[in-house]
Amino acid sequence: MISQSFRWRLLWIMVITLGLVFCMWQAALLAREQALSNLQDDAENELRLSAANLNGYLLRYDYLPQMLATREGIQRFLASPDGQDPMSLNLLLDRFRFTAGVSDVYLLDRDAYTIAASNWHRPNTFIGHNYAFRSYYSEAIEGRQGRFYGLGTQSLERGYFFSAPVWLDDTSPDAKPDGVLVIKVLLDDVEESWAEQDAELFVTDSDNIIFMASHPELRMNALYPLNEEEREALRATRRYAMEPLSPSGLELETPYGLGSYLVSFAHGPLSGGSYLSITRPIPEFGWKMHILKPLTPVISAQWIAALMAGGLYGVVTLGAGIGWQRLRLRREREAFAERERHTLARVRDELEVSVERRTRDLVASNQRLSGEIEERRRAEANLRQTQDELIQAAKLAVLGQLAAGINHELNQPLAAIRAYGENARRFMALARYEKADANLEQIVELTERMADISAQLRQFSRKSSERQETISIQACIDYALRLFQSRLRESNITIVQDWPDETLWVKGDLVRLEQVLVNLISNALQAMKASPAAQLTLGAHIYQHHVIISVADNGPGIPQEHIGHIFEPFFTTKAPGSGLGLGLSISSRIMDDLGGKLQVVNQPEGGACFTITLPHSPLTQPQESSSYA
Repeated sequence: MISQSFRWRLLWIMVITLGLVFCMWQAALLAREQALSNLQDDAENELRLSAANLNGYLLRYDYLPQMLATREGIQRFLASPDGQDPMSLNLLLDRFRFTAGVSDVYLLDRDAYTIAASNWHRPNTFIGHNYAFRSYYSEAIEGRQGRFYGLGTQSLERGYFFSAPVWLDDTSPDAKPDGVLVIKVLLDDVEESWAEQDAELFVTDSDNIIFMASHPELRMNALYPLNEEEREALRATRRYAMEPLSPSGLELETPYGLGSYLVSFAHGPLSGGSYLSITRPIPEFGWKMHILKPLTPVISAQWIAALMAGGLYGVVTLGAGIGWQRLRLRREREAFAERERHTLARVRDELEVSVERRTRDLVASNQRLSGEIEERRRAEANLRQTQDELIQAAKLAVLGQLAAGINHELNQPLAAIRAYGENARRFMALARYEKADANLEQIVELTERMADISAQLRQFSRKSSERQETISIQACIDYALRLFQSRLRESNITIVQDWPDETLWVKGDLVRLEQVLVNLISNALQAMKASPAAQLTLGAHIYQHHVIISVADNGPGIPQEHIGHIFEPFFTTKAPGSGLGLGLSISSRIMDDLGGKLQVVNQPEGGACFTITLPHSPLTQPQESSSYA
């Protein structure tokens, strides 16, 4: 049957948990609103500047066709084009094109045929083509300035066209233009400037066709799906040639303010993300400009706010719990003191009543009571002292194990750091700064490795939960050997490497596997100190879906009576002061955590051979492999 205290404890746990969830939820909502508001302000500013930039970029060419239409050379050629050589006019228009920085400049006669163009020398020249279907011709031939945007019929390049009528006689009331001068402006420069922003920008026309976009794959797409009637109407204008005008995949999810939406894309280059969309009209051209800001900063702000609120809630809850515990203990002490006072008062009253009758018995009872009280105090004092000693002993035992493990596991990286430091000083003295920098880089890497090893020692007494990755065995062995380069050169030890040409892969923890290899190699080198022709053999091969890694030496080997105890903590065959006997024990525990096995045998020809067995994990996706791949 569930006790009342357990029910109250369970109720408090539920209340605290619900409070934590509510606090994090509210903090995330507030952070989302603030981040969305900031994102909207940034998007509106960027959109306003981009729209002004586009407007200014195009309008600065508005005057150019009207100015060129008044040139005497153009009017003279238009008056009798058949009797003149058009080459001089073509060269003149090409100079205008180069000076103004536009794409093309060309002249149409009254019937909309191109009679001179700046691109006369190109295969897709405009000369000889009729552009009566273009609105810039029909507007200019009626005496007005014309504008048009779309794909060129010859170049298939997106551009904006400005046109102006060319008059040979503008004094007569019923005079009509004799030709049309047209310039074409490309839009690539504007789009390239958009690509530098942390947002996606695009422009749509009155038919919701994306005519300009910072992302190339969005261009020539319909913002929303078109029906067949709308497609036929667009094909009739030949504005976008035969482009399929596929839908962009835009999906409006949630409105956010006037003209703003939270949107996503069902397909296309922007699918898989969420964006804040804001639209701004460009009335000078009849367009709309859109900006898409990714919601990544909003999501990050939500998580940060939720975690900070959860942390603050945890601190407040912990403080409240500690305060409540102290209050409960104080009330218990007060209640105990009150009970003691009542008991003493009752005993005093009883003693006063019977003092005359039992004086001697009372004195004896008081003496016995005093002795019992003193004995109780001594017992309580001894109990407290014993508890303190036990706690201190447990602390010292844990500290002793950690100190011993850290001393053993960090000894080799520290020695390597010292060697690299001394080498760096010598290289600095010799002005060989690249070598010195390489040694300093190794020192930085070793210090990071020491931090990883100290974290691993804390995992020695429990099941590992470190991340798993795909590891190259050959690269891991090569890296472990790098820690012993100077030692191998000084001792003249022969290294034999025996593994196939193909890379062998296993699944595990890279740092801890390196730690095991470093321990085994270090033990092998120490065992071969007295060998006249020392040889270290490192091998790896696949056997029955497992990778077998071997580290063998030709030293004296391990006495047969010690092999059964070699992986026990603090067991060592080394001289006193040479080791703590933790290396092989820690290595065995690491292999158990990685799902592998560490074994040792004596070789018939002499020396010991340690083998590591791990499941084989063929590499399927290179991008997920270890950094040694």
